Amino acid sequence: MANATSANGTNMTNASDTSIVCYAPTMITTNGIWQGDNPLDYSLPLFILQLTLVVVTTRVLVLLLKPFRQPRVIAEIMGGVLLGPSVLGQYKPFADTIFPMRSVMVIETMANVGLLYFLFLVGLEMDISVIRRMGKRAVIIAVAGMILPFAIGAAFSFLIHDRGKSMNQGTFILFLGVALSVTAFPVLARVLAELKLVNTELGRIALSSALVNDMFAWGLLALAIALAENDSTSLASLYVVLSSIAFVCFCIFVVRPAVCWIIRRTPEGESFSEFYICLILTGVMISGFVTDAIGTHSVFGAFVFGLVIPNGPLGVTLIEKLEDFVSGLLLPLFFAISGLRTNITTIEGIGTWGLLILVIFLSCIGKIAGTVIVCLFYQMPFDEGFTLGLLMNTKGLVELIVLNVGKDQKVLDDEAFAIMVIVAVVMTGIITPIVTTVYKPARRSIPYKRRTIQRSKPDAELRVLVCVHTPRNVPTMINLLEASYPTKRSPLCVYVLHLVELSGRASAMLIVHNTRKSGRPALNRTQAQSDHIINAFENYEQHAGCVSVQPLTAISPYSTMHEDICNLAEDKRVAFLILPFHKQQTVDGGMESMNPAFRTMNQNVLANAPCSVGILVDRGLNGSNRVAANQASHNIVVLFFGGPDDREALSYAWRMSEHPGITLAVMRFVPGPEVAEPVGIVKPDPDAANNGNNNSKILCVETDVGWEKKLDEKLINEFRTQNMNDESIVYLEKEVNNGEETVAVVRSMDSVHDLFIVGRGQGIISPLTAGLTDWSECPELGAIGDLLASSDFATTASVLVVQQFVGDEGNAVVEHELEDPNEGHGTPQPVASSPADEPQNAQFGNIQRHMNKRTQPPPRVQNTNVYSP
Repeated sequence: MANATSANGTNMTNASDTSIVCYAPTMITTNGIWQGDNPLDYSLPLFILQLTLVVVTTRVLVLLLKPFRQPRVIAEIMGGVLLGPSVLGQYKPFADTIFPMRSVMVIETMANVGLLYFLFLVGLEMDISVIRRMGKRAVIIAVAGMILPFAIGAAFSFLIHDRGKSMNQGTFILFLGVALSVTAFPVLARVLAELKLVNTELGRIALSSALVNDMFAWGLLALAIALAENDSTSLASLYVVLSSIAFVCFCIFVVRPAVCWIIRRTPEGESFSEFYICLILTGVMISGFVTDAIGTHSVFGAFVFGLVIPNGPLGVTLIEKLEDFVSGLLLPLFFAISGLRTNITTIEGIGTWGLLILVIFLSCIGKIAGTVIVCLFYQMPFDEGFTLGLLMNTKGLVELIVLNVGKDQKVLDDEAFAIMVIVAVVMTGIITPIVTTVYKPARRSIPYKRRTIQRSKPDAELRVLVCVHTPRNVPTMINLLEASYPTKRSPLCVYVLHLVELSGRASAMLIVHNTRKSGRPALNRTQAQSDHIINAFENYEQHAGCVSVQPLTAISPYSTMHEDICNLAEDKRVAFLILPFHKQQTVDGGMESMNPAFRTMNQNVLANAPCSVGILVDRGLNGSNRVAANQASHNIVVLFFGGPDDREALSYAWRMSEHPGITLAVMRFVPGPEVAEPVGIVKPDPDAANNGNNNSKILCVETDVGWEKKLDEKLINEFRTQNMNDESIVYLEKEVNNGEETVAVVRSMDSVHDLFIVGRGQGIISPLTAGLTDWSECPELGAIGDLLASSDFATTASVLVVQQFVGDEGNAVVEHELEDPNEGHGTPQPVASSPADEPQNAQFGNIQRHMNKRTQPPPRVQNTNVYSP
């Protein structure tokens, strides 16, 4: 044995082909380059450089693979492979400088610390009661999807063993079986979200089965580790298994009650003390030490320790403190280590590569076959069973832990390890493209035409889709729905959609397994918000009559979230879709932007929605959330300039005016004598959608102005006729000649109003709003909506900007509307007086006098909301 000391103080002892590397304990931090030291000779600067390089490389790969919808774990493993001996490591100066052998111990230790705390978070977020609630089908699918791949792994292990590899056959079978049969729940959840399948029946079955699969995998992993580390004597393996069971029992019967005692000692609403948080984080390390000492991997102890901590505020606090740092910085180190250990050059010969392709193919087919058989037994369609089998092939963290432990315990050699890592990457990487190609869920053709409020039947259910980002959006949304006056004759069906950004975290995805129904606390902040939102709307449903609420969750990147919203609106056949504005009111009355992505999402929804859309600028709507129908009291004003959007705004306000506590003022702006005709109408280019362009700014001019005017006159005359005796409804007209006069009239309005309802004015070129769009901050609100939502506009009233849906059948419907203005109203109504009969110089202040005189609601005019053609 020859000893040699390197120039940097490293003492290397070479024996045969094995190198034992030691280095001086004083060489941790450098004295600086000005003292002549090389920072890369010291462990801390070198580790910082390695960590930075790993994080930057993986993040770049995440961006590059994002268009291909690849999960982040693929980028993280490929980043390690790129930095490892397979690619850059082939260049010896790079390998010796950046990843020398003496640095392996430090980087692997930190990677395992990150893995330890990540597994603690996984256990903390996992809800075992979900398995009890999901039924036998998901459990059977999970088990069936594990049996065949496990058998294929066993057969594959015999092929490897026959090639002369020196490893224990039984342990090798267990390792490969677990690696090939496991399904990664977090990775699968992200794939489903990318494919827009999270909220489908297929997605729920897949997630439930993956959760069961993960549970079985952790049990098999503990057994595999016990056998691997104590392979010499079966008695030692038995001791390890018994000690592990004792540790689990200790956590259940000692640790869990202690944590519950801590939770009880902390008053509700107060934060947990730093001492308790530090105590629990230390407990994670102690659990890892104990399980490592008894012969099980340290991650098993951390996972069990997290699993026994009750879900609730304590779990939320721990997740908030740890998740970003662990998942974003330390966990990529573990994936990078897996890549650094992978040397593709060790896979030699065409036969070995053929074997690699064979095992990938057989593993996929085995899991697909097992899943399809069970799905057919449960009478699921074959294409859904096939897709479910594909989705269950996603790999991730558990498999890599199995492979790394197997390599550490000499169960897997370099070639077998490299083969299995490639299998994991390829099987996970091909899932999304194949599912996108193979599975095309047949969208039902919904032959309904009443996708607007104006064309909805007055005696039918009105379906509304309400989108919510945070609990702050809830009170005003509920007040708006309350003012919509649901009745037995025309009930309100509300679909509440909580919009959650897809962040790649398991905690964001676990919201699909909502524990609120079981009475258990929320798993994380996202679910806590969702529970708060849903509880508020369900409370409204209980106190308000003739309202049904159906809560839903959309988990998606903001760039494609509009697809979820529009698809849901079409599937549920809603007539009106309400979105929160991307700005919120500040304490001083101004408006500040919450998230720029909200605005882009709103614009995409406006361009693609299959129904009418309203954007709600929230300024309180009287501030409080009053759920009793008889408590509402709102003063609403509609600004009517003409066009489809204004007609839709008036139709919605007409429905709201039936509410006993609502006073409605309609101000119609008419061209003055100085206005030059004609007024132009601009409509979206029908070819824009065919070109894949979602931007509604591509327009073409339609010259038939008289058509829109006739529709405006028809609706206005009908509205005035049916409400002429209602003192709670005021109709006024105001002559204006240009945009400046329009702004002056709007600014002169009294502050008594709670809500402005205006049309977006899409496609309208009117001299009454000329020049207003030149200064618009938010063109998606239209000229008047942008004016009312501006911080410069001195009002505390909320604003609802309405865009009417005009589909392909719009022209035919319009012609039908003009044929018989009284169709659907029974006896013909008398024709209303001409707009010229109204006093043109009426001031808008008269509206306030009408409202102040009204003390009790007058007798309601029957069928005042009958306005459909």
